[in-house]
Amino acid sequence: MIGLDNLVGIQTARILAARGVPVIGIGDPRHPFCRTRVCQQILHFETKGKGLIDDLVELGPHLSGKAVLVPCSDEPVVLIARERERLAPWYHVPLPETRVVEMLLDKDSFIEFADENGFPVPQTFTLTSHDEAVEASRRISFPCVIKPSARNPRWRAQFEEKGFKVNGVEELLTVYERTAPYAEKMLVQEWIEGGEDSLFSCNVYFDAASRPLVTFVARKLRQWPPVTGQSALGQECRNDEVLDTTVRLFEQAGFRGLGYIEMKRDTHSGRHLLVEANVGRPTGRSAIAEAGGVELLYTMYCDTVGLPLPERREQTYAGIKWIYLRSDLQAALRQLLHGELDLRGWWASWRGRKGYAVFSWSDPLPFWLDMLGALRDLLGTRGRSFLRRLARGSGGR
Repeated sequence: MIGLDNLVGIQTARILAARGVPVIGIGDPRHPFCRTRVCQQILHFETKGKGLIDDLVELGPHLSGKAVLVPCSDEPVVLIARERERLAPWYHVPLPETRVVEMLLDKDSFIEFADENGFPVPQTFTLTSHDEAVEASRRISFPCVIKPSARNPRWRAQFEEKGFKVNGVEELLTVYERTAPYAEKMLVQEWIEGGEDSLFSCNVYFDAASRPLVTFVARKLRQWPPVTGQSALGQECRNDEVLDTTVRLFEQAGFRGLGYIEMKRDTHSGRHLLVEANVGRPTGRSAIAEAGGVELLYTMYCDTVGLPLPERREQTYAGIKWIYLRSDLQAALRQLLHGELDLRGWWASWRGRKGYAVFSWSDPLPFWLDMLGALRDLLGTRGRSFLRRLARGSGGR
């Protein structure tokens, strides 16, 4: 498990360990999520540089058997795809060809692939210079969103947001100049009208023959940070258009492994447009499938190592919810302050069966340490950033 020290890692480790899979976690042992009790062993390796591959190769001969590599963020996915031959003697690598991984993870090439193959995409311009940003500002309609083609470690270290909504030419150029040094290239993209509950996702697992063994559709209910953040509260739902688009796109790409497509329904036209893809790893919302009785991650494991597939692989649309309490408290508080939510609506949004991102009765320490960290941030220098986000206006992508 490469990246135990993030939300995806702790969720995935718990899910697989509960199925009897022995898990070795790799991450920063000081992180709250690395205080979990579900891993057989926790190792402190570099997770985002080429040193990761060297460490894995050194570890390989000491493993009791051939292990399944489960990266939990984009950087190790790309590294593992490129170096799979070095890793092959000791590890299973359930990934498609490297060119497919790189194409789907880069937002620029992903949008180009989707557009060329007839999938619905928003108007998009690629920016590699100030002059291109000026030209795009003359052609794009406002509001729009500006974001990196790929979020590298430098971007993640500087910005929590995936992108920024901008409302005019001057704001677009100002945001470009501020953010461009942290990305190889930027994209400016048509804003898709609609609230947070207009965002749909489909998590999948495809086998080596590019056949979908598991699919699971959900939607956002709230996100944090506001406007262009990550899901804080989601719910499974039925959306056959999102499901069909996801399956066709991955089949056309010759995909294998864990994948995720996010789409947004435009409230004006009713069209669903592609937003982004995540591939080769679990996502924050992979766990909603498991909470809904669909063995997404365990199917990946069983198929990869040649075990019989679990029976529970079909979505039943029971309306299960998934919540990351730390982020949802922040998101709901912002909506309360802006009059977008009242206490009755907040309570109603939490009602029903739920799966929790971090909270666990059987493994409680990561949750309480994570909440303690949130309190420290609020009382410290990060508190000012939090208050600025609370003051922002509404919107969602």
